[in-house]
Amino acid sequence: MRIDFVVAAVTDWFDGYLARLWKQTTKFGAFLDPVADKVMVATALVLVTESFDVWYVTLPAATMIAREIIISSLREWMAEIGKRSSVAVSWIGKFKTTAQMMSLVGLLWRPNLLIENLAIALLYIAAILTFWSMYQYLRAAWADLSEA
Repeated sequence: MRIDFVVAAVTDWFDGYLARLWKQTTKFGAFLDPVADKVMVATALVLVTESFDVWYVTLPAATMIAREIIISSLREWMAEIGKRSSVAVSWIGKFKTTAQMMSLVGLLWRPNLLIENLAIALLYIAAILTFWSMYQYLRAAWADLSEA
């Protein structure tokens, strides 16, 4: 099992929890934390895709990576036009991230077929939540996106 991913995922969650609990946030941390999360998850998705080398793992992984690029670009653009708050993080994103992390732990660990299948199921749950959250972000920004 790739214990380094598990440690990174757990310490990332714990760091965010403590920062909010103790109100110890910084602008740099607010910038860096989501970037580090995305790099960690995208790297793990690429490694899992290469390791499994099957379409039913590649498809949701590629979808999730594409969504992260699209939403990151959308957030940057909305901030540029002064509409950052209309594209805020939602609870769906938190569930998506949880499903992703649990899935990736199982897919990297692979101790037996049951865990592997549960991890693939979680990967698909994360992919569905990925589409749902992307739809919400795009809907929130649609008026600005569709201006002539």
